[in-house]
Amino acid sequence: MPDIFKNFPVGLQLWPQAKRRARNLKEGYNFSLLENSSDTYHFSVLAEASRVHMAFNEFATKMPAEAFFILEFYTTEPQANDQEPPDPTIHYSPYMPVSEIITAIEPYWDRLMHDGFVGFGLANNRSSQEMFYSEEKVLTFFTDNHLRLTNQLAKAGIPHQPNLLLHTELGHDHLSLLCLERENLPGCLQDFSDRDLDYAHFCRELVDSLDMYPVEESLSFFFSRKEQKFIEEILCQHPSYNEFAEDDFGALLLDWNDFVQECCNHFDGDLWEYRMGLQLRDMLYHVISRCEKPLKNRILEVLKDPDEKFRQLLINNRKRLDDPGTNSSDEHFWYNGVIRNAGHELRRDLIRDGWYKP
Repeated sequence: MPDIFKNFPVGLQLWPQAKRRARNLKEGYNFSLLENSSDTYHFSVLAEASRVHMAFNEFATKMPAEAFFILEFYTTEPQANDQEPPDPTIHYSPYMPVSEIITAIEPYWDRLMHDGFVGFGLANNRSSQEMFYSEEKVLTFFTDNHLRLTNQLAKAGIPHQPNLLLHTELGHDHLSLLCLERENLPGCLQDFSDRDLDYAHFCRELVDSLDMYPVEESLSFFFSRKEQKFIEEILCQHPSYNEFAEDDFGALLLDWNDFVQECCNHFDGDLWEYRMGLQLRDMLYHVISRCEKPLKNRILEVLKDPDEKFRQLLINNRKRLDDPGTNSSDEHFWYNGVIRNAGHELRRDLIRDGWYKP
């Protein structure tokens, strides 16, 4: 990076042909309404490492008491001759106290900050707040309280730049710490062993310590506070779903994906547990059927992959597990037949239920 950004993460290198425009790179942020939203703003921030650290912690202290940590890193190392470079894997922690997350990641902060193969962030879906520091070292925020965030960024010494130019618009590389000569590392990292500088090693330590789990890219989503409130009202009005109204709707979407994945691997539960999974999809259908575009389309987009996976698992499609004539087979496809790799408990209960003969 140019001299003005000598304190930027070391894992960034501009291509020679891009350096002529490097003098136009300035610290700052810009923001705009999130697409198809009337109340949620998207912020992009370009700043040196110390200011990013300050802004990250300031935003975290203003979040609700609990949030989940996001960690993104490559599980397959990109190769120079790859035509299509691999995508990094996203991991989420469970909801936990924000203070515990900040304490847990602090010993890793400098490595997370500087490694060009790692991105990380913090989010609370219920409050519609998220921040993420990408592998390309751009800090992004999503919030419906843009005035509070602009104040936080001002405290961190990051100015507003309406025409902010990002290095992501220029030719550049982002490199892992092990790709750099040790003398080119920040002083705070020069005494680390190669093992401790290896992103695959220290990211796995964080995954284990925070009990994180992988999440598919298609399951990364954001709902505004207004949208969350609207979904909550829909669930409140249904006698069978009102107990879930205050749950994080994003967690319900992830629960359906987890159920589908369990069915893909080998479903070990009984018929009651299987029906609970199908009834979760009923609840999601109830919400979708009462939403207008574009919210409806965004939810359907999240459900697209797990729904298709579940369709492929179903056999005996001429029979249905719900009451005959209750729903159309197309709208409630999850009741068309049963999964092919049912465990012995589910198979036993289906036999008892008269579904098929042994």
